[in-house]
Amino acid sequence: MIWFRSLLFFLSLIIYTPPYAIFCLVSFPFLNEHQRYQIIQFWGKSIIYFLQLFCNVRYQVSGMEHVNAVLDQPVVILSKHQSAWETIAYLNIFPKDLCYVFKRELLWIPFFGWVMALLNMIHINRSAKESSAISVTNQGRDRLKAGKWIILFPEGTRTPIGSHKPYRKGGARLAGLTEATVLPVAHNAGHCWPRNSFLKYPGLITVSIGPAISSQGKTGDQLHGEVESWIEGEMRRIDPGSY
Repeated sequence: MIWFRSLLFFLSLIIYTPPYAIFCLVSFPFLNEHQRYQIIQFWGKSIIYFLQLFCNVRYQVSGMEHVNAVLDQPVVILSKHQSAWETIAYLNIFPKDLCYVFKRELLWIPFFGWVMALLNMIHINRSAKESSAISVTNQGRDRLKAGKWIILFPEGTRTPIGSHKPYRKGGARLAGLTEATVLPVAHNAGHCWPRNSFLKYPGLITVSIGPAISSQGKTGDQLHGEVESWIEGEMRRIDPGSY
């Protein structure tokens, strides 16, 4: 049954996404950045709906009060990364337009990557670490001034449930250099949408958004330590059986 439900979800993706991407490619030249983002938000909402419809994957969010408390501030979101689910769901969980930082190879994915290229996100060349760090800081400062929130996954890649890969410091460094507030996020989406898995398992995903962490007067290393400590501690609270 899980295999069949997963197949239905997969079919919904391949039937829905290519024509939606073509619509985006045709319409985006006539739209501003916020309008483009709204269209992508609707796509994300649709995919999460399909996932619930076919695979019975639901989610709950705690900590929205921490989000509402910083709506008028520049924010860098640093999140646990277990799944493709959070990259889609966050589009509608957070009230601000998000600017994702991601590897440039994702731009080569048919349809998905082509649309991402038109969204003015921050894509980096992982093989050129020094120049990428400078580029992320410069672009990040511009996106924050434009009112967007920047989101990074400091583990750098999706990790299996119950694992802890040392966090990269780029996100905390960006927040420190731009004096942005940090919102740490923990979740257990890997139980329902495991990394590189065709199967999608029914269940309730918990997303926990932590208290805002100020970057004022802190070094990137200090921020990095606070973020990693909170996220990993919260992971052990919301998903104790995996640790």
